Amino acid sequence: MVLLPTVGIPFCVNSREQRFRETTKMAHNNAANQLVLKGTTTIGVVCKDGVILASDTRVTMGYFVAHKQGKKVYKIDNHIGMTIAGSVADAQKVIDIITANAQLYRINLNRPMPIQSAARMTSNLLFSARGLMAQILVGGVDDSGPHLYNLDPFGSLTEDKVTSTGSGSPLAIGVLEDKFKEGMTVEEALPIVARAVNAAMKRDVASGNNYNIIVIDTKGYRELSESQKKTLLSKGS
Repeated sequence: MVLLPTVGIPFCVNSREQRFRETTKMAHNNAANQLVLKGTTTIGVVCKDGVILASDTRVTMGYFVAHKQGKKVYKIDNHIGMTIAGSVADAQKVIDIITANAQLYRINLNRPMPIQSAARMTSNLLFSARGLMAQILVGGVDDSGPHLYNLDPFGSLTEDKVTSTGSGSPLAIGVLEDKFKEGMTVEEALPIVARAVNAAMKRDVASGNNYNIIVIDTKGYRELSESQKKTLLSKGS
């Protein structure tokens, strides 16, 4: 009986710790939910001969447009690209780390990093931090063909053929699911991707101004010019 007060103390401490963990978990879940609902449209599509990554260029802070020509698709290596949605600082941190490791992989092993390895490293980074508010698409082409991976802020990893993230994703995915067919070539899918981004920009206030489209195939990483994008929109209309 004398031990009861002593036993009760750690019980209270554990209860407080448990409540703190539950509160923290709820805060993280709320932050992740808000990340899905606010800002940006990014798209990833796997084609027969490559991968297409696209995004709008509007950067917002609430209802304030902070930048009209923001970059949301980044080159990790000649065969890997990454799209970002969420906190710019958190996403740029992830990009810097993965880019450095992709270069080290190439130098140490004298071959390019597989897409799955880049995606798994990104997943481990997001999971270990569990506070980086970034939703990321990793896409590219390696010896096993074209691949696309979708990662949430907690590091969950899913391989997809076609996907979209950000507040404009419901609009973009509607166009993609209607028009995109698995096994299409890059040239066949490009007008569809352009139309999907354009649809999101027209109806989602956090997406707009302009858009970027990147193609990754056996020739490497390349970004479409303004004239090429205008031609695509005319084809997709």
